Amino acid sequence: MRCRDGIFLSFLIGSFFAANGQTNDTDQTLPTVTVLGTTPERFSVGQKIQRIDSVTLEQFRFQTLTDVLTYTTPIAFKMYGAGQLATSSFRGTSANHTAVLWNGININQPTVGLTDFSTLPVAGFDQLAVQYGSSASCVGSDAVGGSILLMSNPKWQQPGFSASAGQQTGSFRNNGTQAGVRFVTAPGKRWQLAGKTFLNLTNYKNDFPYRERGHYFVEHSTTRQKGLIQDLSFRNAKNQQLSFNIWLTDNDLIVSPYDTTVRERTRSQSYRFLSTYETDKLTIRLGYIRDIIDYARGNFEIPSHSETDRLVSRIEREFTKPFSWENATLRVGGEWSHYWTQVDGYGSSLIQEDRADVFALLRIQVAKWLFSANLRQAFVSRFDPPITPSVGAEYSILQSAKTHLTAKASLGRSYRVPTLNERYWRELGNPNLRPENGFNLEAGLSARWLPANRVSLSSEATVFRNRIDDWSYWNPEYGYRVENLQLVVARGLEWNGSVAYTGPLWQSGLSLNYALTHSSQKRVYSTYAQDIIGKQLVYVPKHVGRLSAYVAHGKTRLTIQNQVNSRQYITFDNIQFLRGFVLTNVLLETQVKLGPVATRIQGQVNNLFDTVYLNVKRNAMPGRHFTLQLICNLHTKQ
Repeated sequence: MRCRDGIFLSFLIGSFFAANGQTNDTDQTLPTVTVLGTTPERFSVGQKIQRIDSVTLEQFRFQTLTDVLTYTTPIAFKMYGAGQLATSSFRGTSANHTAVLWNGININQPTVGLTDFSTLPVAGFDQLAVQYGSSASCVGSDAVGGSILLMSNPKWQQPGFSASAGQQTGSFRNNGTQAGVRFVTAPGKRWQLAGKTFLNLTNYKNDFPYRERGHYFVEHSTTRQKGLIQDLSFRNAKNQQLSFNIWLTDNDLIVSPYDTTVRERTRSQSYRFLSTYETDKLTIRLGYIRDIIDYARGNFEIPSHSETDRLVSRIEREFTKPFSWENATLRVGGEWSHYWTQVDGYGSSLIQEDRADVFALLRIQVAKWLFSANLRQAFVSRFDPPITPSVGAEYSILQSAKTHLTAKASLGRSYRVPTLNERYWRELGNPNLRPENGFNLEAGLSARWLPANRVSLSSEATVFRNRIDDWSYWNPEYGYRVENLQLVVARGLEWNGSVAYTGPLWQSGLSLNYALTHSSQKRVYSTYAQDIIGKQLVYVPKHVGRLSAYVAHGKTRLTIQNQVNSRQYITFDNIQFLRGFVLTNVLLETQVKLGPVATRIQGQVNNLFDTVYLNVKRNAMPGRHFTLQLICNLHTKQ
């Protein structure tokens, strides 16, 4: 595999520079070009897509993906404690039903089938988008409830060099350090180069001054996170781009560190390497990912070891005006991945598996209409995933210089290939599991309005229904053996709105979003299941609300963030539950420039009203706490 990897990389590099060397117009500098990525946003017509702006990402720079998504989206997270495992519940689905894509590659761990969002630093990527609902035809397995899209984007239009260094310190002896450099060369006659190097180190000592809050135990833990990101991109005058991306993470979590009997240690490491060759018509990706998990309880000397390697490849070609259709775009392609894993829980044998996909994505613009029709077929060793079609449409009801009103709708099939743990774990795993398959339907309205020169308003409302059959379930009635038991239907309503004022001296804004989600089991499998039919799934809040407001003057900005969660049931019969809660954070930041160095100072108060709320383990989460950030930026232009 490594030999073929090297040959393929050599071919890409050679092709790029060969094309560069054949350029005859040596007097012409590089044009401004747009390189098309593999993001599914363009072909998911009719679906709700939310893009997180750069200002928000900068505010959450020292935090994880859990934090930014918690306060900007209605996604519910199961958080096991401060600095501990955090998994998503997207539109009433489970943690296995969210696809996380990094530059077009799904990075969910194959053994557990999910991503721990607490291990992903916000500063590690340049662009964040959230795709709601099933997008299996564009993304593949796991995209049942939604998808998180992370991208690394060179800033070609901003030649120069920049460096940044930041330090965060906070309550409970928690701290973080970040440093990075970014450069973009000036457009030359033949080629242009861009790169980024970023390092981060975070320590959650969680030295709480209390052992309980509101008569609930506060669990102590420590977390140490390290990360390195290296991006390097070349582009030439023929609109060709060659990129190399490296993302290394190391997360070391110890729960109850001072009790040698019950303490637990989980160390997870990920090594991600990706090379991409792009033109405006063709995209080729080749990557390698290694995920390592070591778990120990009590005695840390002999941990349970899990190691999974993946060789991933993807090729796709885009055609404009296919079949002589005006204003149409067709993108066809395929993916192939080879997995090999060694897990103590599987036994001594090496597990190997091949997965492949072929897909066709069609997008058509006709007057006020926008359509998409997509189709994907997956192939998995010893498995038969279903074919996954999807169609979507958007209609521009009203469009003027100040008003936009759009209606949208989509429907599509989804699937999830069971995790390696679900199939190969000794005694409890089930190699005969069927892939989960679902059917997602959604419709909505989105509007934008500019009532005055300095005021803008936007709003979007969406209703959805997602049916998932053959939901895999670790069944306690049979010793927690995995079976295809549940039929789950998730349906609900989402609404978000915002208003912003931009004046010469003052700026302000307010954004709200709300989600109503009812997710329940719909099929009786035994006499004991009758009591849970129609009941809300565990750890899925029925009501979720988010509010963010800010006011800014010059370089100073005050932001208030709120999240509201209704009760979460912890038993399938909905008898026991965790109480709902309201959390409020306040951020105050300003920028000071000393010579060429711009310094941003940010102070934050988390859980302002010292709310007592519980996590999945029914332990109390931390009370009011503080953080202070200092970030220095140096930028030189060419």
